[in-house]
Amino acid sequence: MITKYGLGIVISSWIIFLVFLVLSYYYRQPVLITLAVLSGLFSIFNLVFFRDPQRTIPQNPNAIISPADGKIIQITEVEEHDFFKSRVKRVSIFLSVFNVHVNRSPISGKVEHFQYHRGAFLPAFKDAASLENEQTAIGIVNEQGQKVMFTQIAGLIARRIVCELREGYTTEAGVRMGMIRYGSRVDVYFLNDEVDIKVKMGDRVTGGESIIGEFK
Repeated sequence: MITKYGLGIVISSWIIFLVFLVLSYYYRQPVLITLAVLSGLFSIFNLVFFRDPQRTIPQNPNAIISPADGKIIQITEVEEHDFFKSRVKRVSIFLSVFNVHVNRSPISGKVEHFQYHRGAFLPAFKDAASLENEQTAIGIVNEQGQKVMFTQIAGLIARRIVCELREGYTTEAGVRMGMIRYGSRVDVYFLNDEVDIKVKMGDRVTGGESIIGEFK
């Protein structure tokens, strides 16, 4: 299954490949053959990159579900000034170009905070990326009043963040809500004394399935 967030790119890249393939067949020019090969490789890459597999969402009302596939690269405490306005725990997930890039909601609830920040495009694995890179921040409050915020952060290659959520929207845990194209990072924030963390540094997580933590 190809995600709707990248379907246009996949179709366009295959059309370009077919055009160069036909031209190279009829005209036999080295430059056209080269362009056909390169566009073909890029088309295959897009087909893999924009895949959107089904996921089995945990039926645990206390779970904070991973919003992305990737590797846990940081678990730390930081000051968060916009949504929590306090010191919180931050779990950072790095997505390589080989990971599924569709993002999912970590909890069910109402979006009470949405902010887009136009910024830099530092490598997503760098700590400064959480503050300086282009990103969206989405803060969700569940029925019990518990809060989770997560950020979609662009990276060195990623130049397009897609987010369907806005302030006032409601969402369900594990549902698709957007993606970051071509490499990225997702940070998840929550109050440390409210959550038992279920992951550690270096763990691989699966968006929509892996549990980052559980509300106490």
